[in-house]
Amino acid sequence: MAGPTDDVEYEQMLLWRHDLAYHRGGRHANALLERSAYILLSRIRVQGPMTIGELSDAFGLDSSTLNRQTAAATRAGLTERIADPEGGMARKFRITDKGARLLDEERDRVVRALDQVMNDWPDEDIAAYATYLKRFNTGIERISKRPWPRP
Repeated sequence: MAGPTDDVEYEQMLLWRHDLAYHRGGRHANALLERSAYILLSRIRVQGPMTIGELSDAFGLDSSTLNRQTAAATRAGLTERIADPEGGMARKFRITDKGARLLDEERDRVVRALDQVMNDWPDEDIAAYATYLKRFNTGIERISKRPWPRP
């Protein structure tokens, strides 16, 4: 007998399938940023400059994966390496003006896509959905012990 969490699993699978922002190869045809760059820049924007180790802890990814992602972001001019503003030995990655601009443009594109999907939803339903998503995500963050800072 299927229960409510079975329904959540099925709808979540469909949500991943639809994936408004990104498709194969980590990029939607109209996307300005690859998925990994979008998430990387979003985290750095909220938290501030971060080392490879801090990014690895935050994402639960090995440092070689983060080295590839940050190298690609740096080559694209989205991030830059800086000395630790707090005087630490490790260098940190900071979002550049170009990275911030492209992140803002990409976020606007994703919000417009969501606006199209929810154009007939009352504001109260959208707010309730956002509340449930936040609750779901913070539950995952609690279990994984990797909270995502929220602005």
